[in-house]
Amino acid sequence: MAQVFQVLLVCDLHEDGTPGTETVNFALDNNAYEVDVCESHGAQLREAFAPFVANGRRVSRSSSGGSGRRRRGRSSSGGFDPAAVRAWARSNNVKVSERGRISSEVLEQYNAAQN
Repeated sequence: MAQVFQVLLVCDLHEDGTPGTETVNFALDNNAYEVDVCESHGAQLREAFAPFVANGRRVSRSSSGGSGRRRRGRSSSGGFDPAAVRAWARSNNVKVSERGRISSEVLEQYNAAQN
């Protein structure tokens, strides 16, 4: 027996269940949004964004932004200085590679020694 799943879009701006005709994706302040809209709200959204789109720059999804601001959060190294961990490991006879990823065991030993 086959099953068929059907997705019904409803305009997020109408409270009466008006059918949505499309899903619109947009981003603002480094947050991505998605909204299901009917034809008239889709046109209204595009009209509101038109002056900003006309004067803005397109940014690829893989771009870092290039605004000069640094992203907050964990660094690619996990929030630690790999050179410092390697130096500590060598001075404490803990086996660690010169390059590449530092094992979680070495990081645990390093963190324990720092506390």
